[in-house]
Amino acid sequence: MAGAFATAPLALTACSSGDAEQSAARALRAPRAQSARAAPSLMHDLVRQAVLAPSSHNTQCWRFQIDEKSISIAPDLTRRCPAVDPDDHHLFVSLGCATENLVHAALASGLHADPRFDPSASGGAGVIAVNLTTTQQRITPLFEAIPVRQCTRGDYDDQRISPAELRQLEQAGTGDGVSVRLMTARPAMESVLEYVVAGNTAQMNDAAFVAELKAWIRFSADEALRTGDGLFAGASGNPALPRWLGSRLMGLFFTPKSENERYARQVRNSAGIAVFVSERSDKAHWVEAGRCYERFALQATAMGIRNAFLNQPVEVGAIRPQFAAWMGLKASERPDLVVRFGRGAGMPLSMRRPVQAVIV
Repeated sequence: MAGAFATAPLALTACSSGDAEQSAARALRAPRAQSARAAPSLMHDLVRQAVLAPSSHNTQCWRFQIDEKSISIAPDLTRRCPAVDPDDHHLFVSLGCATENLVHAALASGLHADPRFDPSASGGAGVIAVNLTTTQQRITPLFEAIPVRQCTRGDYDDQRISPAELRQLEQAGTGDGVSVRLMTARPAMESVLEYVVAGNTAQMNDAAFVAELKAWIRFSADEALRTGDGLFAGASGNPALPRWLGSRLMGLFFTPKSENERYARQVRNSAGIAVFVSERSDKAHWVEAGRCYERFALQATAMGIRNAFLNQPVEVGAIRPQFAAWMGLKASERPDLVVRFGRGAGMPLSMRRPVQAVIV
């Protein structure tokens, strides 16, 4: 869920198959015929829509098991990001995001989804069991937002969001043991920016973090198309380049100064910042935080509002307690996610792996 590298000089000519990559990304999100309701086609389609959720570095760190009347979602620990996410917090948040998509997709297919997280399942790794029962079909605006939702890492238009819209976002982002704090006053947003800059500077001076990020960047559209995962450079407004060239340029242009300037600009042209907070720091609450964030993101998308992560204050272990103290949180509470939001243009879509690759 961390950002990608800074934009290289515009004089560089992108060499990519961007049209083919974006055509494939759109095809992944295209609606399927509602007539295909027989298992396993329906169950596979529910998984297809679940994996359109965001994940840390777009690792798609999940495995799905399909049964006759349920779908289980387990962590794929081979896709961990130990540098940016040493306690697997973001990994379980990602599972929660996928769960929320599945809930809305199931309802649109006439199924009620009842997710239950079992922390002891799968040898203590934890599994989300989603039981499915027949109900009245209902297609909601949040379901319709699933294929077009994205973490939009571009600039926003610096326009205010109405109080009624803020209330809708707050309601969508609140869950069982998870709340969302919306900050729209400029002094508060500037304070958050200070923590973003401190966290970003620490991460970019961490060789392990930079190496991990580079491993998940897909510098060219061909690379994104081939792997079906990772952070496509074009989705962050960067030119698409061959890996050998993009990797070298990243070392030249991906600097704390350039990234901090970009974050400062983007915070200042955002309408507000949302911080998701859990009552307790455990896997069950991390999953719930993911569900709350995804519901917030889908609601925002339905309202024409963009969002993107600014998670540095919660990712750097030395800074997170300071950020929590600034927010006035209790000792037991954890700030889970930091998200900027506002209106603006969309960015290229990210890829996903085939459904068959995530079903066990």
